Amino acid sequence: MPKTKPETPDAASAAGPIRHLVVVLGDQLDRHSAAFDGFDPAQDAVWMAEVSAEATHVWSAKQRTVLFLSAMRHFAQALRDEGIRVIYRALTPDPAATPDSSLADELAATLARQTVQRVRLVEPGEHRLKTEWLAALQRAAQAHDLLPDTHFLCSSEEFAAHARGRKQLRMEYFYREMRRRHGVLMQDDGEPVGGEWNFDAENRSAFPVSGPGFVPETPRFAPDSITQQVIDLVNTRFASHPGSVARFGWPVTRAQALQVLQSFVQERLEHFGQWQDAMWGGQPWLYHAHISAALNLKLLNPREVINAAEHAHTEGRAPLAAVEGFIRQVLGWREYVRGIYWLKMPAYGEMNALQATAELPAWFWTGDTEMRCLNDAITQTLEHGYAHHIQRLMVTGLYALLLGVEPRQIHAWYLAVYVDAVEWVELPNVLGMSQFADGGVMASKPYAATGQYIDRMSNHCSGCRYKPTQRSGDRACPFTVLYWDFLARHQALLGKNPRMALQVKNLARIAPADLADIRRQAQALRFPETT
Repeated sequence: MPKTKPETPDAASAAGPIRHLVVVLGDQLDRHSAAFDGFDPAQDAVWMAEVSAEATHVWSAKQRTVLFLSAMRHFAQALRDEGIRVIYRALTPDPAATPDSSLADELAATLARQTVQRVRLVEPGEHRLKTEWLAALQRAAQAHDLLPDTHFLCSSEEFAAHARGRKQLRMEYFYREMRRRHGVLMQDDGEPVGGEWNFDAENRSAFPVSGPGFVPETPRFAPDSITQQVIDLVNTRFASHPGSVARFGWPVTRAQALQVLQSFVQERLEHFGQWQDAMWGGQPWLYHAHISAALNLKLLNPREVINAAEHAHTEGRAPLAAVEGFIRQVLGWREYVRGIYWLKMPAYGEMNALQATAELPAWFWTGDTEMRCLNDAITQTLEHGYAHHIQRLMVTGLYALLLGVEPRQIHAWYLAVYVDAVEWVELPNVLGMSQFADGGVMASKPYAATGQYIDRMSNHCSGCRYKPTQRSGDRACPFTVLYWDFLARHQALLGKNPRMALQVKNLARIAPADLADIRRQAQALRFPETT
């Protein structure tokens, strides 16, 4: 693709009045979104803006910022190639040329110099932005339409109806409802294909001691001129931000995203279920799909993703267990966490049911730790902006849970470092699923485990100086130390949870003197500055 210069607001303004100004945010790169309904290139225009605030309200890692900005610029260019008028505010390496501002500020500036009859905006994926946008439009007394995000298969209203009257919101029941509603992996008699809703018994194995063996490569894309411009921008303007873009290769166009999807379905889906929870040092990609960023930017539609996986099964190219396990993540979990987010925000973001107050360790931003599992997951994250769901839940997330990190700090870390992080999906996964900060809204129990879980699902422990079976002493695994301290600290609360009662009872098997040693060692890990 040729090198392009985004159109400046002043140049676009000279083109005359606008009937509908369609606002496209960085995670709304969908040509078929509701905002484009009835779009007339002769009367309407698209508005997009890059602002530093979206890279600094959390310490956004370079991989994440490059992905968003490059995908935005490619989408804008594709619109121009259609003959669509695009008002685009691009950041420059020099802050003096494009000073710090917010999206709402930039839109207000455009409306002040441009005649616009009506602004059309799809609901943002973040409560903060939705609030800012509505306030800015009201201040400007601007006529506007806030439109539903039709990218999803369950609207916020439909999820609220599902939740009404339920004491518990469990994903499994929601998932079955979605399968029935959309006819996914269903038989004509209304029963699930294969007679079961869930095939976990056939999935989630660990690799043999020889490792994963040959794994088909995930497509990676060399930066074109547009992406290289963005890389140079980010390396200059956000030089202090974490991570590296030396090996950036994420899909930034719809065509590239479709290529990644096709590669997964054809080459890795058949083995996805079996190995979806397995980890192996130095192997970041394994059998996962690597499409979550493209889905969350709206370069892919969940319907086409689900259809592609289901079609692979009907054609005999992928076993039912693998296909069902994958579809559950897209049709079930992804839609479920979005429903929780909009149902519970803004109070949800402030929950801290376990009263966690510890600081996030500084090495979460560098990976500089002797714990091999954490070193591998974090350095991989900083290099690629990616770690798969078990690395997030049962390595970085588990450590933060056991350590007792204040939830907003670990939330900000996840939102900053992963290329697929948009708050509607990241916040419930972190505060609810990973940290149990919501007290059980999403998960029926905390996902607490010793280092032996990581030993079972990976090769990390074999070369680590720490021993997962040891719970005190110089070679005790910090996960194992912190696990027993976690149970002791929250014994009264967790003892009431039927799914945790047996784990809590196991505390009684530890001699008081041994438990005191564990707790002293845990205190040194949790609050090192006081020891």
